[in-house]
Amino acid sequence: MNPPRRRALLATLAGGGLLALSGVVAQPWRAWFNRCQAQLPTAVAGGEWVRSAWDGVDPAQFLDGHVHLVGTGDSDSGIEVNPQMDSLLHPLQYAQRLFYLNAGCVHDAPGRVDESYVDRLQNLVEGLRPGAKLLLFAFDRFHDLDGRADPQRSSFYTPNAYAQAVAARHPQYFQWAASVHPYRGDCVEALAIAVEGGARAVKWLPPAMGIDPSSKRCDRFYAALAKHGLPLISHAGEEKAAPGGDQPAFGNPLLLRRAMDHGVRVVVAHCASLGSAVDVDRGANAVPLSCFELFARMMGEARYEKLLFGDISALTLRNRSEEVLRTLLERSEWHARLLNGSDYPLPGIVPLILPAEFAARGMLPQSAVAELDVIRHHNPLLFDFVLKRHLSSRGQGFASTIFETRAFFATRPAG
Repeated sequence: MNPPRRRALLATLAGGGLLALSGVVAQPWRAWFNRCQAQLPTAVAGGEWVRSAWDGVDPAQFLDGHVHLVGTGDSDSGIEVNPQMDSLLHPLQYAQRLFYLNAGCVHDAPGRVDESYVDRLQNLVEGLRPGAKLLLFAFDRFHDLDGRADPQRSSFYTPNAYAQAVAARHPQYFQWAASVHPYRGDCVEALAIAVEGGARAVKWLPPAMGIDPSSKRCDRFYAALAKHGLPLISHAGEEKAAPGGDQPAFGNPLLLRRAMDHGVRVVVAHCASLGSAVDVDRGANAVPLSCFELFARMMGEARYEKLLFGDISALTLRNRSEEVLRTLLERSEWHARLLNGSDYPLPGIVPLILPAEFAARGMLPQSAVAELDVIRHHNPLLFDFVLKRHLSSRGQGFASTIFETRAFFATRPAG
Protein backbone atom coordinates (compact mmCIF):
# COMPACT_ATOMS: atom_id res chain seq x y z
CA MET A 1 0.00 0.00 0.00
CA ASN A 2 1.49 3.33 -1.01
CA PRO A 3 2.26 5.94 1.70
CA PRO A 4 -0.40 8.54 0.75
CA ARG A 5 -3.16 5.93 0.74
CA ARG A 6 -1.80 4.48 3.98
CA ARG A 7 -1.87 7.88 5.68
CA ALA A 8 -5.38 8.51 4.43
CA LEU A 9 -6.51 5.13 5.72
CA LEU A 10 -4.97 5.65 9.16
CA ALA A 11 -6.61 9.06 9.43
CA THR A 12 -9.91 7.56 8.36
CA LEU A 13 -9.70 4.79 10.92
CA ALA A 14 -8.84 7.22 13.68
CA GLY A 15 -11.76 9.45 12.77
CA GLY A 16 -14.14 6.51 12.50
CA GLY A 17 -13.17 4.88 15.79
CA LEU A 18 -12.07 1.61 14.22
CA LEU A 19 -8.69 1.86 15.90
CA ALA A 20 -10.19 1.40 19.33
CA LEU A 21 -12.26 -1.50 18.07
CA SER A 22 -9.28 -3.35 16.69
CA GLY A 23 -7.20 -2.85 19.82
CA VAL A 24 -4.00 -2.31 17.89
CA VAL A 25 -3.55 1.45 18.22
CA ALA A 26 0.05 1.22 19.34
CA GLN A 27 1.16 -1.21 16.66
CA PRO A 28 3.06 -0.02 13.57
CA TRP A 29 1.09 0.07 10.33
CA ARG A 30 2.81 -3.10 9.07
CA ALA A 31 1.04 -5.02 11.81
CA TRP A 32 -2.31 -3.93 10.40
CA PHE A 33 -2.02 -5.06 6.81
CA ASN A 34 -1.64 -8.38 5.10
CA ARG A 35 1.76 -8.57 3.39
CA CYS A 36 0.28 -10.66 0.57
CA GLN A 37 3.34 -12.85 0.26
CA ALA A 38 3.50 -15.62 -2.30
CA GLN A 39 4.32 -19.28 -1.81
CA LEU A 40 4.45 -20.51 1.76
CA PRO A 41 7.99 -21.41 2.92
CA THR A 42 8.62 -25.13 2.51
CA ALA A 43 9.49 -25.57 6.17
CA VAL A 44 6.10 -24.17 7.20
CA ALA A 45 4.07 -25.89 4.46
CA GLY A 46 5.52 -29.25 5.47
CA GLY A 47 5.70 -28.47 9.15
CA GLU A 48 3.90 -30.01 12.09
CA TRP A 49 0.98 -27.58 12.32
CA VAL A 50 -0.07 -27.71 8.67
CA ARG A 51 0.50 -31.45 8.40
CA SER A 52 -1.46 -32.32 11.53
CA ALA A 53 -4.32 -30.00 10.52
CA TRP A 54 -5.00 -32.27 7.54
CA ASP A 55 -4.90 -35.45 9.62
CA GLY A 56 -8.29 -37.12 9.28
CA VAL A 57 -9.55 -34.64 6.65
CA ASP A 58 -10.04 -35.86 3.08
CA PRO A 59 -9.02 -32.96 0.77
CA ALA A 60 -11.35 -34.32 -1.93
CA GLN A 61 -14.25 -33.64 0.46
CA PHE A 62 -12.93 -30.28 1.71
CA LEU A 63 -15.08 -27.29 0.81
CA ASP A 64 -14.78 -23.82 2.26
CA GLY A 65 -18.48 -23.02 2.23
CA HIS A 66 -18.31 -19.29 2.91
CA VAL A 67 -16.19 -17.30 0.44
CA HIS A 68 -17.16 -13.87 -0.85
CA LEU A 69 -16.60 -13.11 -4.52
CA VAL A 70 -15.92 -9.40 -4.60
CA GLY A 71 -14.32 -6.77 -6.79
CA THR A 72 -14.91 -3.28 -8.09
CA GLY A 73 -16.63 -4.00 -11.39
CA ASP A 74 -13.55 -2.97 -13.40
CA SER A 75 -14.09 -5.94 -15.74
CA ASP A 76 -17.27 -7.20 -17.37
CA SER A 77 -18.25 -8.85 -14.06
CA GLY A 78 -21.25 -6.62 -13.39
CA ILE A 79 -20.12 -6.15 -9.79
CA GLU A 80 -21.41 -2.96 -8.16
CA VAL A 81 -20.08 -1.27 -5.02
CA ASN A 82 -21.96 1.41 -3.13
CA PRO A 83 -20.25 4.78 -3.79
CA GLN A 84 -20.08 5.41 -0.03
CA MET A 85 -17.37 2.77 0.22
CA ASP A 86 -15.16 4.90 -2.04
CA SER A 87 -15.69 8.21 -0.26
CA LEU A 88 -13.85 9.68 2.73
CA LEU A 89 -17.15 11.36 3.61
CA HIS A 90 -18.14 7.91 4.88
CA PRO A 91 -15.00 6.95 6.81
CA LEU A 92 -15.99 3.54 8.16
CA GLN A 93 -17.24 2.29 4.79
CA TYR A 94 -14.14 3.69 3.12
CA ALA A 95 -11.89 1.96 5.64
CA GLN A 96 -13.79 -1.30 5.20
CA ARG A 97 -13.23 -1.16 1.46
CA LEU A 98 -9.48 -0.62 1.79
CA PHE A 99 -9.13 -3.39 4.34
CA TYR A 100 -11.10 -5.77 2.12
CA LEU A 101 -8.93 -4.90 -0.88
CA ASN A 102 -5.79 -5.52 1.15
CA ALA A 103 -7.18 -8.76 2.60
CA GLY A 104 -7.83 -9.98 -0.94
CA CYS A 105 -4.38 -8.72 -1.98
CA VAL A 106 -5.79 -6.52 -4.76
CA HIS A 107 -5.06 -3.12 -3.22
CA ASP A 108 -2.25 -2.50 -5.71
CA ALA A 109 -4.09 -3.72 -8.81
CA PRO A 110 -5.90 -0.65 -10.20
CA GLY A 111 -7.92 -1.47 -13.28
CA ARG A 112 -7.82 -5.23 -12.74
CA VAL A 113 -9.19 -5.76 -9.25
CA ASP A 114 -11.85 -8.27 -10.32
CA GLU A 115 -9.33 -10.39 -12.21
CA SER A 116 -6.66 -10.14 -9.51
CA TYR A 117 -9.08 -11.21 -6.80
CA VAL A 118 -9.93 -14.42 -8.66
CA ASP A 119 -6.25 -15.04 -9.47
CA ARG A 120 -5.43 -14.72 -5.79
CA LEU A 121 -8.18 -17.17 -4.83
CA GLN A 122 -6.76 -19.72 -7.26
CA ASN A 123 -3.32 -19.33 -5.73
CA LEU A 124 -4.73 -19.79 -2.23
CA VAL A 125 -6.59 -22.99 -3.18
CA GLU A 126 -3.42 -24.35 -4.73
CA GLY A 127 -1.80 -23.78 -1.34
CA LEU A 128 -4.26 -26.15 0.32
CA ARG A 129 -4.31 -29.82 -0.73
CA PRO A 130 -5.25 -31.18 -4.19
CA GLY A 131 -9.01 -31.58 -4.40
CA ALA A 132 -9.93 -28.77 -2.00
CA LYS A 133 -12.50 -26.29 -3.31
CA LEU A 134 -14.22 -23.03 -2.40
CA LEU A 135 -17.91 -22.08 -2.56
CA LEU A 136 -18.09 -18.58 -4.08
CA PHE A 137 -21.01 -16.33 -3.13
CA ALA A 138 -23.04 -14.17 -5.45
CA PHE A 139 -24.81 -11.30 -3.65
CA ASP A 140 -28.14 -9.77 -4.67
CA ARG A 141 -29.17 -6.13 -4.24
CA PHE A 142 -31.44 -4.66 -1.59
CA HIS A 143 -35.08 -4.81 -2.75
CA ASP A 144 -38.10 -2.94 -1.44
CA LEU A 145 -41.40 -4.54 -0.43
CA ASP A 146 -42.62 -4.39 -4.02
CA GLY A 147 -39.59 -6.34 -5.24
CA ARG A 148 -37.79 -3.39 -6.82
CA ALA A 149 -34.00 -3.27 -6.58
CA ASP A 150 -32.57 -0.23 -4.77
CA PRO A 151 -28.85 0.19 -5.57
CA GLN A 152 -28.56 3.14 -3.18
CA ARG A 153 -29.42 0.88 -0.24
CA SER A 154 -27.25 -1.98 -1.48
CA SER A 155 -23.77 -2.41 0.01
CA PHE A 156 -22.58 -4.27 -3.07
CA TYR A 157 -23.82 -6.55 -5.81
CA THR A 158 -22.21 -9.66 -7.28
CA PRO A 159 -24.33 -11.11 -10.11
CA ASN A 160 -25.20 -14.78 -10.27
CA ALA A 161 -23.95 -14.86 -13.85
CA TYR A 162 -20.48 -13.73 -12.76
CA ALA A 163 -20.20 -16.25 -9.91
CA GLN A 164 -21.34 -18.99 -12.27
CA ALA A 165 -18.84 -17.93 -14.94
CA VAL A 166 -15.90 -17.89 -12.52
CA ALA A 167 -16.78 -21.36 -11.23
CA ALA A 168 -17.24 -22.66 -14.78
CA ARG A 169 -13.82 -21.34 -15.84
CA HIS A 170 -12.09 -22.95 -12.85
CA PRO A 171 -14.11 -26.04 -11.84
CA GLN A 172 -11.06 -27.61 -10.22
CA TYR A 173 -11.07 -24.80 -7.65
CA PHE A 174 -14.57 -23.39 -7.30
CA GLN A 175 -18.26 -24.10 -6.88
CA TRP A 176 -20.79 -21.30 -6.51
CA ALA A 177 -23.84 -20.18 -4.54
CA ALA A 178 -26.54 -18.03 -6.10
CA SER A 179 -28.17 -15.05 -4.42
CA VAL A 180 -31.83 -14.36 -5.23
CA HIS A 181 -33.99 -11.87 -3.34
CA PRO A 182 -37.32 -13.58 -2.54
CA TYR A 183 -39.37 -10.40 -3.11
CA ARG A 184 -38.36 -10.27 -6.78
CA GLY A 185 -41.18 -10.94 -9.20
CA ASP A 186 -38.91 -13.38 -11.04
CA CYS A 187 -37.40 -15.04 -7.96
CA VAL A 188 -38.65 -18.55 -8.79
CA GLU A 189 -37.47 -18.27 -12.38
CA ALA A 190 -34.11 -16.84 -11.31
CA LEU A 191 -33.65 -19.76 -8.92
CA ALA A 192 -34.41 -22.27 -11.67
CA ILE A 193 -31.79 -20.61 -13.90
CA ALA A 194 -29.25 -20.77 -11.06
CA VAL A 195 -29.97 -24.45 -10.45
CA GLU A 196 -29.55 -25.17 -14.15
CA GLY A 197 -26.24 -23.30 -13.99
CA GLY A 198 -24.89 -25.50 -11.20
CA ALA A 199 -25.56 -23.40 -8.10
CA ARG A 200 -24.98 -25.40 -4.91
CA ALA A 201 -26.87 -23.11 -2.51
CA VAL A 202 -28.58 -19.74 -2.15
CA LYS A 203 -26.97 -16.99 -0.10
CA TRP A 204 -28.85 -14.27 1.83
CA LEU A 205 -27.83 -11.49 4.17
CA PRO A 206 -31.30 -10.37 5.34
CA PRO A 207 -30.45 -7.10 7.17
CA ALA A 208 -28.43 -5.80 4.21
CA MET A 209 -30.77 -7.07 1.50
CA GLY A 210 -34.04 -6.07 3.17
CA ILE A 211 -35.35 -9.64 3.55
CA ASP A 212 -37.71 -10.59 6.36
CA PRO A 213 -37.28 -14.39 6.41
CA SER A 214 -40.56 -14.77 8.32
CA SER A 215 -42.61 -12.91 5.71
CA LYS A 216 -45.26 -14.60 3.57
CA ARG A 217 -43.56 -12.87 0.64
CA CYS A 218 -40.88 -15.58 0.89
CA ASP A 219 -43.23 -18.56 0.71
CA ARG A 220 -43.16 -19.21 -3.03
CA PHE A 221 -39.39 -18.94 -3.00
CA TYR A 222 -39.15 -21.35 -0.07
CA ALA A 223 -41.37 -23.80 -1.93
CA ALA A 224 -39.09 -23.59 -4.96
CA LEU A 225 -35.97 -24.02 -2.82
CA ALA A 226 -37.42 -27.12 -1.20
CA LYS A 227 -38.40 -28.49 -4.61
CA HIS A 228 -34.86 -28.06 -5.95
CA GLY A 229 -33.28 -29.31 -2.71
CA LEU A 230 -30.89 -26.38 -2.42
CA PRO A 231 -29.80 -25.21 1.04
CA LEU A 232 -30.23 -21.60 2.10
CA ILE A 233 -27.13 -19.99 3.65
CA SER A 234 -28.38 -17.03 5.64
CA HIS A 235 -26.58 -14.67 7.96
CA ALA A 236 -28.20 -14.30 11.35
CA GLY A 237 -27.26 -12.08 14.25
CA GLU A 238 -25.87 -8.58 14.20
CA GLU A 239 -24.33 -7.55 10.88
CA LYS A 240 -21.28 -5.25 10.74
CA ALA A 241 -19.56 -6.08 7.46
CA ALA A 242 -22.35 -4.97 5.09
CA PRO A 243 -24.76 -2.52 6.76
CA GLY A 244 -26.56 -1.73 3.48
CA GLY A 245 -30.31 -1.91 3.99
CA ASP A 246 -30.10 -1.19 7.72
CA GLN A 247 -32.72 -3.71 8.81
CA PRO A 248 -31.10 -5.24 11.92
CA ALA A 249 -34.29 -6.97 13.11
CA PHE A 250 -34.15 -9.21 10.03
CA GLY A 251 -31.04 -10.86 11.48
CA ASN A 252 -33.08 -12.62 14.16
CA PRO A 253 -32.36 -16.35 13.70
CA LEU A 254 -35.88 -17.27 14.83
CA LEU A 255 -37.25 -15.70 11.65
CA LEU A 256 -35.68 -18.58 9.70
CA ARG A 257 -38.21 -21.01 11.18
CA ARG A 258 -40.49 -20.24 8.25
CA ALA A 259 -37.94 -21.51 5.74
CA MET A 260 -37.40 -24.75 7.65
CA ASP A 261 -41.14 -25.22 8.08
CA HIS A 262 -41.27 -25.28 4.26
CA GLY A 263 -38.70 -28.09 4.23
CA VAL A 264 -35.68 -25.92 3.35
CA ARG A 265 -32.29 -26.84 4.79
CA VAL A 266 -30.92 -23.69 6.41
CA VAL A 267 -27.28 -22.97 7.19
CA VAL A 268 -27.02 -20.16 9.72
CA ALA A 269 -23.84 -18.28 8.92
CA HIS A 270 -21.52 -17.70 11.88
CA CYS A 271 -23.96 -19.71 14.04
CA ALA A 272 -25.65 -16.37 14.81
CA SER A 273 -22.70 -15.61 17.08
CA LEU A 274 -23.05 -11.82 17.36
CA GLY A 275 -25.67 -9.51 18.82
CA SER A 276 -29.11 -9.97 20.36
CA ALA A 277 -32.67 -10.13 19.09
CA VAL A 278 -36.22 -10.19 20.40
CA ASP A 279 -37.33 -13.63 21.48
CA VAL A 280 -40.29 -13.63 19.09
CA ASP A 281 -41.17 -17.18 20.17
CA ARG A 282 -42.48 -15.46 23.29
CA GLY A 283 -44.05 -12.45 21.59
CA ALA A 284 -43.08 -9.29 19.74
CA ASN A 285 -42.42 -7.44 23.01
CA ALA A 286 -40.39 -10.17 24.70
CA VAL A 287 -37.00 -9.49 26.23
CA PRO A 288 -34.11 -9.72 23.72
CA LEU A 289 -31.74 -12.64 24.08
CA SER A 290 -28.40 -13.32 22.45
CA CYS A 291 -28.81 -14.48 18.87
CA PHE A 292 -26.63 -17.48 19.63
CA GLU A 293 -28.97 -18.51 22.45
CA LEU A 294 -31.89 -18.36 20.01
CA PHE A 295 -29.93 -20.40 17.46
CA ALA A 296 -29.04 -22.96 20.13
CA ARG A 297 -32.70 -23.28 21.09
CA MET A 298 -33.61 -24.27 17.53
CA MET A 299 -30.63 -26.64 17.33
CA GLY A 300 -32.22 -28.48 20.26
CA GLU A 301 -35.58 -28.94 18.54
CA ALA A 302 -36.04 -32.43 17.09
CA ARG A 303 -38.12 -31.21 14.13
CA TYR A 304 -35.13 -29.26 12.80
CA GLU A 305 -32.52 -31.97 13.28
CA LYS A 306 -32.17 -32.53 9.52
CA LEU A 307 -32.96 -28.95 8.50
CA LEU A 308 -30.89 -26.61 10.68
CA PHE A 309 -27.12 -26.27 10.36
CA GLY A 310 -24.50 -23.67 11.20
CA ASP A 311 -21.25 -22.61 9.60
CA ILE A 312 -18.18 -21.85 11.66
CA SER A 313 -17.06 -18.81 9.68
CA ALA A 314 -16.07 -15.65 11.59
CA LEU A 315 -16.11 -17.39 14.98
CA THR A 316 -12.46 -16.51 15.58
CA LEU A 317 -12.91 -12.77 14.97
CA ARG A 318 -12.05 -10.61 17.95
CA ASN A 319 -15.61 -9.27 18.24
CA ARG A 320 -16.97 -12.79 18.81
CA SER A 321 -17.64 -14.27 22.23
CA GLU A 322 -15.13 -16.70 23.68
CA GLU A 323 -18.04 -18.44 25.39
CA VAL A 324 -19.80 -19.04 22.05
CA LEU A 325 -16.67 -20.50 20.48
CA ARG A 326 -16.07 -22.74 23.49
CA THR A 327 -19.68 -23.93 23.37
CA LEU A 328 -19.40 -24.88 19.70
CA LEU A 329 -16.12 -26.69 20.28
CA GLU A 330 -17.51 -28.62 23.25
CA ARG A 331 -20.96 -29.48 21.87
CA SER A 332 -19.70 -32.50 19.94
CA GLU A 333 -23.28 -33.69 19.37
CA TRP A 334 -23.71 -30.63 17.10
CA HIS A 335 -20.59 -31.26 15.02
CA ALA A 336 -22.42 -33.33 12.41
CA ARG A 337 -24.48 -30.18 11.72
CA LEU A 338 -21.61 -27.69 11.58
CA LEU A 339 -19.99 -26.75 8.27
CA ASN A 340 -16.61 -25.28 7.49
CA GLY A 341 -16.39 -21.70 6.21
CA SER A 342 -13.76 -18.97 6.33
CA ASP A 343 -15.73 -15.79 5.46
CA TYR A 344 -12.83 -14.90 3.15
CA PRO A 345 -11.46 -12.26 2.71
CA LEU A 346 -11.92 -11.52 6.43
CA PRO A 347 -9.14 -13.92 7.61
CA GLY A 348 -6.74 -11.74 5.62
CA ILE A 349 -7.56 -8.67 7.73
CA VAL A 350 -4.77 -8.96 10.25
CA PRO A 351 -6.20 -7.12 13.31
CA LEU A 352 -9.42 -9.17 13.28
CA ILE A 353 -7.90 -12.51 14.35
CA LEU A 354 -4.97 -12.84 16.75
CA PRO A 355 -3.74 -16.39 17.44
CA ALA A 356 -1.80 -15.16 20.47
CA GLU A 357 -5.08 -14.34 22.20
CA PHE A 358 -6.32 -17.92 21.80
CA ALA A 359 -3.02 -19.20 23.18
CA ALA A 360 -3.41 -16.91 26.19
CA ARG A 361 -6.86 -18.41 26.83
CA GLY A 362 -5.47 -21.93 26.68
CA MET A 363 -7.38 -22.70 23.47
CA LEU A 364 -4.34 -22.96 21.18
CA PRO A 365 -0.82 -24.30 21.75
CA GLN A 366 1.56 -21.39 22.23
CA SER A 367 4.04 -23.09 19.93
CA ALA A 368 1.59 -22.75 17.00
CA VAL A 369 1.30 -18.96 17.16
CA ALA A 370 4.46 -17.99 15.27
CA GLU A 371 3.76 -20.35 12.35
CA LEU A 372 0.13 -19.24 12.14
CA ASP A 373 1.27 -15.63 11.86
CA VAL A 374 3.54 -16.62 8.96
CA ILE A 375 0.82 -18.65 7.26
CA ARG A 376 -1.70 -15.79 7.40
CA HIS A 377 0.49 -13.45 5.31
CA HIS A 378 0.95 -16.13 2.66
CA ASN A 379 -2.42 -17.89 2.66
CA PRO A 380 -5.35 -16.63 4.78
CA LEU A 381 -7.50 -19.61 3.76
CA LEU A 382 -4.90 -22.07 5.05
CA PHE A 383 -4.48 -19.86 8.13
CA ASP A 384 -8.20 -20.07 8.90
CA PHE A 385 -8.21 -23.86 8.45
CA VAL A 386 -5.08 -24.57 10.49
CA LEU A 387 -6.19 -22.27 13.31
CA LYS A 388 -9.61 -23.89 13.60
CA ARG A 389 -8.17 -27.41 13.43
CA HIS A 390 -5.95 -26.69 16.42
CA LEU A 391 -8.42 -24.81 18.60
CA SER A 392 -9.79 -26.68 21.58
CA SER A 393 -11.76 -26.15 24.76
CA ARG A 394 -11.48 -28.53 27.67
CA GLY A 395 -9.79 -31.02 25.38
CA GLN A 396 -12.44 -30.92 22.64
CA GLY A 397 -11.70 -29.59 19.15
CA PHE A 398 -13.76 -29.32 16.01
CA ALA A 399 -14.42 -32.73 14.44
CA SER A 400 -12.65 -33.44 11.16
CA THR A 401 -16.02 -34.06 9.48
CA ILE A 402 -16.88 -30.36 9.83
CA PHE A 403 -14.30 -29.68 7.13
CA GLU A 404 -15.58 -32.40 4.78
CA THR A 405 -18.62 -30.46 3.61
CA ARG A 406 -18.62 -31.23 -0.13
CA ALA A 407 -21.31 -33.90 0.23
CA PHE A 408 -23.70 -31.52 2.02
CA PHE A 409 -23.80 -29.20 -0.97
CA ALA A 410 -23.85 -32.03 -3.50
CA THR A 411 -26.79 -33.86 -1.93
CA ARG A 412 -30.31 -32.78 -2.81
CA PRO A 413 -32.80 -34.63 -0.61
CA ALA A 414 -36.00 -35.78 -2.22
CA GLY A 415 -38.78 -33.30 -1.58
